[in-house]
Amino acid sequence: MELPPVFPPLTVTDQLGRQVAVPFPPRRIVSLVPSQTELLFDLGLGERVVGVTKFCIHPAEARQSATVVGGTKNFDFEKIDTLRPDLILGNKEENYKEGIEQLAARYPVWLSDISNLPEALDMIRRVGLITGRKEAGDSLTADIAASFAALMAPATELVPAAYFIWRKPYMVAATGTFIDDMLARAGFRNVFSHLGRYPEVTPEQLRQAAPHQILLSSEPYPFGPKHVAEFQEICSTARIRIVDGELFSWYGSRLRLSAAYFKSLIGAD
Repeated sequence: MELPPVFPPLTVTDQLGRQVAVPFPPRRIVSLVPSQTELLFDLGLGERVVGVTKFCIHPAEARQSATVVGGTKNFDFEKIDTLRPDLILGNKEENYKEGIEQLAARYPVWLSDISNLPEALDMIRRVGLITGRKEAGDSLTADIAASFAALMAPATELVPAAYFIWRKPYMVAATGTFIDDMLARAGFRNVFSHLGRYPEVTPEQLRQAAPHQILLSSEPYPFGPKHVAEFQEICSTARIRIVDGELFSWYGSRLRLSAAYFKSLIGAD
């Protein structure tokens, strides 16, 4: 089997402060994060993406053109080994520490760590740099930043809201999450911001929090119209809305669509 050419490595720092030596430009990339997979394709790197997860649904062709290497928290190490990656992209929250450590012992693994928009924009710039698509990464970052800057309106009172990500048990996005940052940018005040990360909440806690709006995310739990009445019984005066979870939680190139979507939510009030 012909071995790939060897390039002088580029030593970069990931968002956890880890030093990673990456062949430049990388030719065989495995992405373990759906939003970062979409970013790679939008940077024009689709032909170099050799491995993705089963959750990498955007773009639609990603799972056909690349090998599916398991989920975000259960990697198929044998498949990854056969792909001979020279760069693996992961994320601190979406992936699992033990699996990442096992991969990092053999391959360059660059990790993102994202809880707000500035960190997402930083990730996009850095991925563009380490993959040889700096200009495209910088341009994409500028476009996203401009769209969110245009979204900012004169100071108005934020709408008290609860954002649900799971059912049985009920779970919400709270402080320290990327979703929490997006909620504020979309014009909402998270009524569970005093809680950490993704807590379970009871119907009684929800009633006491008294949100004006309850946002039911389309992912990871597939909330739909059939769940509206369930929450209306708990909070009879709240407005219940099904929202596009990808536009609140995907921190790659899909952010190009988020500001306009948030504006439409605000405009629909």
